[in-house]
Amino acid sequence: QVQLVESGGCLVQSGGSLRPSCVASGSISSIYAMGWYRQAPGKQRELVATITSGGSTNYADSVKGRFTISRDNAKNTVHLQMNSLKPEDTAVYYCNTKRVGGPRAGYWGQGTQVTVSS
Repeated sequence: QVQLVESGGCLVQSGGSLRPSCVASGSISSIYAMGWYRQAPGKQRELVATITSGGSTNYADSVKGRFTISRDNAKNTVHLQMNSLKPEDTAVYYCNTKRVGGPRAGYWGQGTQVTVSS
């Protein structure tokens, strides 16, 4: 099992920045990918950004150039630097991690609310 705890979501004005973090604990030795997803009210959960243990990253088109995902392997932490925030970025942001031998969908955190006011 892997436990994930997110922090850093809050209310911010349009154009502002946030840097939520996610700390993983438990069976973390075989983690190969970590990422962020988000779910806005009435919408499906969608990928925001992922990063592999080797540092390869992937971003949703809607956040490219504004968001940066980073990973501190020594601290089992993943960050999401969010700049130039827009009201449409408002959502609950969930941390996800996948490990060898774990469930295909990975493990999920409880989510952190990000609200961007116009």
